[in-house]
Amino acid sequence: MFSVITCIRDDHDWRLVLVAAAVCLIGAMAAMLPLSRAQGCDAGRRKLWIGAAAFAFGTGVWATHFIAMLAYDGGMPISYQLGLTALSFLLSVVGSWAAILVASQSRGRFSRIRGGILMALGIAAMHLTGMQAIQTQAVIVYDPYMTLSAVLAGALLSSAAFHAFFELKGPRRLLASSITFVLAICALHFISMASITLVPDPGKELPATVLDASLLAAIVVVAATTLILMALAVVYIESHVTDLRGLANASQEGLLSRIIDANERFQELSGWKLADLAGKAPSAVLGAVQGQNRLGETLLNTRNGKETAVEVNTSRIVYRGHNCDVLAVRDLSERRQAEEVIEHLAHHDVLTDLPNRSLFDTRIRQALQMAERKNGEVALLYIDLDRFKTVNDVFGHAEGDRILCKVASILRRVTDESDTIARLGGDEFAIIQLAGQQPAAAQKLAAAILDEFAVEMDTARDPTAVGVSLGIALYPADGSDADEICNNADIALYRVKHGGRGKACFFDAEMDEATRARRLIESELRHAITRHQIHVSYQPILDAHSGVISGYEALMRWNRPGHGICEPDVFIPIAEESGSIVQLGEWVLQQACTEAARWPHPLTIAVNVSPVQFMLPNLAERIVTILDETRLAPDRLEIEITEAALFRDRDRVMTTLQRLRSLGVHIVMDDFGTGYSSLSNLRTFPFDKIKVDRSFTGMLEHDAAARSIVRAIIGLGHSLGMPVVTEGVETETQRRIVVEEGCAQVQGFLLGKPDIEPSIKFAARRSFLSPTADADALQISRWRPTRLACE
Repeated sequence: MFSVITCIRDDHDWRLVLVAAAVCLIGAMAAMLPLSRAQGCDAGRRKLWIGAAAFAFGTGVWATHFIAMLAYDGGMPISYQLGLTALSFLLSVVGSWAAILVASQSRGRFSRIRGGILMALGIAAMHLTGMQAIQTQAVIVYDPYMTLSAVLAGALLSSAAFHAFFELKGPRRLLASSITFVLAICALHFISMASITLVPDPGKELPATVLDASLLAAIVVVAATTLILMALAVVYIESHVTDLRGLANASQEGLLSRIIDANERFQELSGWKLADLAGKAPSAVLGAVQGQNRLGETLLNTRNGKETAVEVNTSRIVYRGHNCDVLAVRDLSERRQAEEVIEHLAHHDVLTDLPNRSLFDTRIRQALQMAERKNGEVALLYIDLDRFKTVNDVFGHAEGDRILCKVASILRRVTDESDTIARLGGDEFAIIQLAGQQPAAAQKLAAAILDEFAVEMDTARDPTAVGVSLGIALYPADGSDADEICNNADIALYRVKHGGRGKACFFDAEMDEATRARRLIESELRHAITRHQIHVSYQPILDAHSGVISGYEALMRWNRPGHGICEPDVFIPIAEESGSIVQLGEWVLQQACTEAARWPHPLTIAVNVSPVQFMLPNLAERIVTILDETRLAPDRLEIEITEAALFRDRDRVMTTLQRLRSLGVHIVMDDFGTGYSSLSNLRTFPFDKIKVDRSFTGMLEHDAAARSIVRAIIGLGHSLGMPVVTEGVETETQRRIVVEEGCAQVQGFLLGKPDIEPSIKFAARRSFLSPTADADALQISRWRPTRLACE
């Protein structure tokens, strides 16, 4: 401490030391002013103010150092190298910028400490570089401990200065932080100067290009004074002189500040001129917007007397030397219009502009609530278009869209203003009827719709015309809430669609009980696979003479929750009508082929394919894909079809069958003898096997005619070279009869029931098994396949 005082007293001109301290104080204050401005600006402008503060502070530090160096008397002439002198200035500015930027990142104490350390390192880097710029016939020797002490003192004081700046307010912040920074700079400089020793070196050569001390003094004083005054001028201009008119007019928002000024955008928006607004309160043209930095919506009173929705953001700035409230006004007219359009689109069908399902749900609940309050009635009509899918597929989606728009126009013409027409999706519409005495009003409306469709949609003249079916439910007679009314109207519509179409039908609880149960099955079937309710059972097919199992038939079983195993005769027709048989049938085929491919013996697997599946144009491709995925040989797969598959689209079905047969897949005619043209079908397509329908097998013991039919079918198969399978064999007598008639294979409960884990040991136990059956047959008969179900 005494060495520092001695250094200042003995080795420095105290007058220049005071000048250096004054310059340092001015530089620190010039830096704190823009740094204060940076705290109230946005991110972009904050960086500019931090840069201005760093420039002013770095200049002040640099000027302080070299003025103090001019005050230093080392006992020999001193000059300065130009390049290192310039580098020291750059290090001073960059170090100050880094320190201020880090300290300004957050309000935490550690950010101020980090900033103080960076500031001390920057000042030290400038100081050491400036010392290296000294050119004299001597060697500078540093005391490392004193130098480190100087840096530590600078770091502590700089951290304290940052702390004072961010903690204090008003003039106290400016004064305390500036003085503390002066102490930090001076402490670092003079402690470091006290640590050096100049060791004379008469033989040291000095470079030719140097700055004389007097010239450096002039440069330092002029540059420091000019730069510091420029920094102060920037603050003054920003606070007191700048006219914001140019910036405000460039804004897309109107600026209104206590009617001191208004930009052109606001004048265009309101219709008022500045002369009309000057001196008035904002409430004269705007609704109340209170508080600072708040965003709100209000109304703008324009000059033509209209009110315009606007958004107002309030903020506080210094404008022309005064604190002012600035209102940023944004026109919301276009946004409001866009919001209305979006709101309309969210609740209306884009194609027909009718209410969509979302708005329909709201309207039906509102209608029922109003009817409950007024003890009134409501009719709900569900409407479905007949033939629409066909028209859409044949004539294209554009024609389908035109039909839907035409239907919407028809419904608008026949309904009242109080009715709600909605498009629920696809070709489904609904009408909520509020007015009139029910059920007469609903009957009248339904008749009007049917009559209008008869005129506008004449299928005899227009191939694109569609029909209409209506299901009607009444509140409160058919339900107590919206969900029940909608469900019952849908049930009534379902009954119309499956009872002839083109009519209107009211919901009837007794008559629609079966429809409800059917729809429930239809709904549950759609999720049966994902809920693991469907499994595959396998029924063995045995050779009629040897009793050896030659293959299995895969049978779909549904374990319906709450009902147990549901019979195929119950759910298969419903699955075919609803279309879910496509998914179910493909899943069964996949499971059956996967399991058969794991069997150790090449037994065949028979799978029933629904006529509905044959309507798919890619059925053959799907079967080929499944065979490839499961690696099952095509000749082990038997596809069983009924004559109903040939009845719908004979040519396409025949093409599919021919392709499958060319791959090696066997085609079996199932339920033979019950169709309309069995012999014609056998002549057209050479089936690999014929299966006698179980209805004939069940009558073999008591009906001679049934026995004759079975005999004829077996004989026909022999003559055409087709093996015949008799299914439904449940008694020993039935088995004996079909064997005596020459049947090739038998299948039925007597021989083996469908099972998830079918037993194949049956043949070894049957009395009709030949004693001379070979060992391979016995080995096959003892094999049990693995578990085949997906539960």
